[in-house]
Amino acid sequence: MAITELQRIRRALHQIPELGFQEFKTQQFLLDKIQTFKQNNLSVKKWKTGILVKVHGTNPIRTIGFRCDIDGLPIFEETDYDFRSKHEGNMHACGHDFHMTIGLGTLKKLAEKPIEDNVVFIFQPAEEGPGGAEPLLQSEELQTWMPDLIFALHIAPELPTGLISTKPGLLFANTSELFIDFKGKGGHAAYPHLTKDMVVAASYFVTQLQQIVSRRIDPLESAVITIGKIDAGFVQNVVAEKARLEGTIRTLNPEIMKEVKANVEMLVKGFEISYECSISIDYGSNYYQVYNDEQVVERFKEIAQAHSFDWHDAKPAMTGEDFGYMLRDIPGFMFWFGVDSPYGLHHSKLTPDEEALSIGVNIVETAIREL
Repeated sequence: MAITELQRIRRALHQIPELGFQEFKTQQFLLDKIQTFKQNNLSVKKWKTGILVKVHGTNPIRTIGFRCDIDGLPIFEETDYDFRSKHEGNMHACGHDFHMTIGLGTLKKLAEKPIEDNVVFIFQPAEEGPGGAEPLLQSEELQTWMPDLIFALHIAPELPTGLISTKPGLLFANTSELFIDFKGKGGHAAYPHLTKDMVVAASYFVTQLQQIVSRRIDPLESAVITIGKIDAGFVQNVVAEKARLEGTIRTLNPEIMKEVKANVEMLVKGFEISYECSISIDYGSNYYQVYNDEQVVERFKEIAQAHSFDWHDAKPAMTGEDFGYMLRDIPGFMFWFGVDSPYGLHHSKLTPDEEALSIGVNIVETAIREL
């Protein structure tokens, strides 16, 4: 079967995943591709490693925005693709190669046949971290082209190819990274009484963290604290002087996020006394909840059903997305887009169905023309 242009674009992008604010090759690829489109109605701006493209409307009253994230993840790819990542240790394991391809495909069509309103395509860097949406919102580049309405999609490997899934109101959680560093006193494993063992302290701390959710947060509220990485010690017969925990906090209510963090900090104070150590906290990147505008989502649903696009009402998810900052300031929505992969997001074997690419372009273009 012949490879389509959308597949060629996706596969080229898949081979050059780059981390947040390091997307130099990706930016150049996008610029080169955009240059091949009809230019009469296009204006292009660069912002850091991202790109803004304005399609000037024929009789504009408002501006519609479509956001595509462009960065990859620090994951070693384990797919069987013959177009695997050329950047060892980095991978488009969250589908941003799909997002960019769908954005480019839609942009090409709008460049050839503009609508009455202006349309701004936002190729945003650093969604996975340290967070590109919030500083981009504050930039002069976007401020002068600020959309009146904005939307985005995110691939969903667990959903059938082409399925749209979203809902009015809360879709994605508030999220915060969590880095906790312990410092005690190292020493010989045969003389533990002369040390302050940070393996023991950190281990107990992990178990105590879970009691914040189970015993200090209203059970009718949703919260998750996950520690995904523990790093301590150098050798088996030395008591570890330092330990580091890396994890994430997720809540469906921004006020509950504050409450969880306050409890983490209270726990730290107690552990510093109990284990005679010092503990520091770094919350890293924080993402605001993705909250869909109810009226805009209902209009999108009407459009989808009128065009016989597959639709499924979504439930809220603990997923984090910095697109939430854009929806905080601009009415709009995000939707899950099915790509039918046996492996999920952030998995080293993620293999989305490329048949979804043309469907995605059709959905996004239709939405822009009819919202």
